[in-house]
Amino acid sequence: WLPRTANGRALVTLAAADGGPYALDADAADAVFAVAGEELWLATGHGPVQPSFDPARRLARPLPGGEPLARGPAVAAAAARAADWAAFATAALSLGTGLALVERTAAYVGQRTQFGRPIGSFQAVKHRLADALIGLEFTRPLLYGAAVALASGPAGGALASGPTGDARAEVAAAKVATGEAAYTAARTALQLHGALGYTDEYDLSLWIRKARALRSAWGSPSVCRARVLAP
Repeated sequence: WLPRTANGRALVTLAAADGGPYALDADAADAVFAVAGEELWLATGHGPVQPSFDPARRLARPLPGGEPLARGPAVAAAAARAADWAAFATAALSLGTGLALVERTAAYVGQRTQFGRPIGSFQAVKHRLADALIGLEFTRPLLYGAAVALASGPAGGALASGPTGDARAEVAAAKVATGEAAYTAARTALQLHGALGYTDEYDLSLWIRKARALRSAWGSPSVCRARVLAP
């Protein structure tokens, strides 16, 4: 499976403890892998697809049993490092989602009028958007710092040593900061769009739901804060 995955001929997904009991997009994957403790196995399939906050995310539990592939401390270490990379990618997605929400909302308030003026000209609206944007931009250095920490971590044959504590804390800090900032941007976008923001037919609802799903994926805010504060 590794050569086929590396060259793009196979699409695989993974269920691991840090990501919860579900595998992402298992119904579209060629293979579903699962990690529990120090064991890695190839699942025989997956259960029913479960709903997510984000309609674009499809979640399913791997079926029990399957083919054992590896066992030992190296499996746990590799899974922990993979989880850190997944949390980092989720943080980057959260930042992008928050920026997209602010951008779309800024365009909307420039078009909607009230009392004969665009609502974006009102100081209160400007302050809400500015606060959301500043909150997102303050998370960018944390995301870059996490990227540096991950790039400086173990690779290749050193993978068995697992992620360093510094890298895990850096990723957790970026994850919780971007997730909370994107969620704040989503709430701001919803309120500034008024009743229009609640409708499923409007694309904004997809971005809002994505921000909520990413906030909890691969490490909830409480879990990430605990990692940052861990000695």
